[in-house]
Amino acid sequence: MYSTLLFTIEHGIATITINRPEKMNALNKDVIEDLSKAIDEVNSNTEIKTCIITGSGAKAFVAGADISEFLSLDQEGGAALARKGQEMVFNKIENSSKPIVAAVNGFALGGGCELAMSCHFRIASENAKFGQPEVNLGLIPGYGGTQRLTALVGKGKAMELCMTSHMADANEALAMGLVNHVTTLDSLLDRTKEILNIIQTKSPMAIAKVITCINRAGYDNGYETEIKEFGDCFGTDEMKEGVSAFMEKRKANF
Repeated sequence: MYSTLLFTIEHGIATITINRPEKMNALNKDVIEDLSKAIDEVNSNTEIKTCIITGSGAKAFVAGADISEFLSLDQEGGAALARKGQEMVFNKIENSSKPIVAAVNGFALGGGCELAMSCHFRIASENAKFGQPEVNLGLIPGYGGTQRLTALVGKGKAMELCMTSHMADANEALAMGLVNHVTTLDSLLDRTKEILNIIQTKSPMAIAKVITCINRAGYDNGYETEIKEFGDCFGTDEMKEGVSAFMEKRKANF
């Protein structure tokens, strides 16, 4: 079904593995199209509760975009490339109602860093490296990097990282809030699944609303979104089950 990805489902967790190790899992139009279809599958398949995105091999999550595709593009083509990627993949991941977590196993540079940042949070192996090196090519991030990096690490740090193309190692990324946890490469997927297994015991409806509200943080309507989504919870069976379970001192069955 996918020419550039591996796709598995186990215990409600879909694992999407970008499978171009000979190219350091670099993004090209085929990967973008496959990722778009894979995220659609995650969102539509009721067997899937949560999702992991990772890269094949021990060296790279995604080491950037396929630069060879760039030279044939003019201004209009460049803008179209960025818009298509954002709409087909990056925004689709960010706005998925199911948690999608990046398990970053090595280099996450350029489009790879942007892919990781579009996920709901990130867990990194000790050998992970993060960076936005586009200014070295006379470019800027085009898949939401300037926006999501600023939201995650703050304006000043985002300015520095994008202007210097500095590669942050896993511990530096942890310190600046770019990743949530750092673990060994061997235990990366197990640690990610451990967290997702906890999330899968919670109300799927409430988790989806958390994603919606946190994605509105910093916008003018962020608080109003939270008020509306909070109120909407009261009309759901999941809220009734969760509160009843709490009152009855038992585990909720969502």
